Amino acid sequence: MEAEIARIHEESSAEGYWDDPEHAQERMQHLASLEADVTEWRELANRAEQLAELAALTEEEEDESFLAEIRDEASGLERRLADVRLRLMMSGPHDRRDAIVTIYAGAGGTESQDWAEMLMRMYLRWAERQGLQAEVIDRAEGDEAGVKNATIEISGRNAFGLLRSERGVHRLVRISPFDNAHRRHTSFALVEVIPDVAGEIEVDIKADDLRIDVFRASGHGGQNVQKNSTAIRITHLPTGVVVSCQNERSQLQNRERAMAVLQARLYDLEVQKQEEETARLRGEHITAGWGNQIRSYVLHPYRMVKDLRTEWESGNPTAVLDGDINSLIEAYLHHMVGRN
Repeated sequence: MEAEIARIHEESSAEGYWDDPEHAQERMQHLASLEADVTEWRELANRAEQLAELAALTEEEEDESFLAEIRDEASGLERRLADVRLRLMMSGPHDRRDAIVTIYAGAGGTESQDWAEMLMRMYLRWAERQGLQAEVIDRAEGDEAGVKNATIEISGRNAFGLLRSERGVHRLVRISPFDNAHRRHTSFALVEVIPDVAGEIEVDIKADDLRIDVFRASGHGGQNVQKNSTAIRITHLPTGVVVSCQNERSQLQNRERAMAVLQARLYDLEVQKQEEETARLRGEHITAGWGNQIRSYVLHPYRMVKDLRTEWESGNPTAVLDGDINSLIEAYLHHMVGRN
């Protein structure tokens, strides 16, 4: 990283470097990210060295409170090291980018729509815990409760690299709060996670291939919250991909954000096609969409969360649904590194 930092500094001092401002700005952003990484690793190394020296000096120390303080410092250092080591496993071309997360309720009406909203809350809470920016840019309210679908933009360091572990079908088993007979129900929701490539990767979208609908933004429960029609729905006719945005105040802003999401989805669609073709040539079997169940959340008759890809499991689904999913993400990244 330090060698690359030196190369970028050398590049930036060359004549004509700023003639292409977009490229120069992109390189400067990469430089800032590299410098932040190096600073973090250097700080960790310094803290570890200082702590080791302190521990060596206090081997005969009998002050339990002082020893406990050293142990706490070491535990904190270990946790921080685990976080930065996790980033080392993110080698994908888009792992450092922001993420666009869309949650779709499965068949089952209110039950699945409530489950989709529970997952939306889980990702919002996770983003808050991670210090990432999260914004719901679109949501279609459920018939009685929950959401039929919702799209969240999550911005910050390695957002996509962390959240790509969540792509697939999530299954919930519980006693339904909507069933007067208190029967056990199984619900499904599909989570789509794509990198936000707007402004970085060109996707050819022809105006004739788009159908653009304008409607009023709606609030919780489906009620209209604006008198003017500012919400935008864009349908890409050749692929059938539909995106919408109703979070911004102006129609123009909603249209720009919807186009950015459409660009990202079309790019991801092309990447998936290429991956499926490569897998076919290798004789591998890939299931996508609703056929790809990745995780089960069981609230009755026992309590457990189990990831079906990594075999990671926990008996505390409450914590997981409250956004404590870092262990799941880490297990997935280790799993993928092992496969590769």
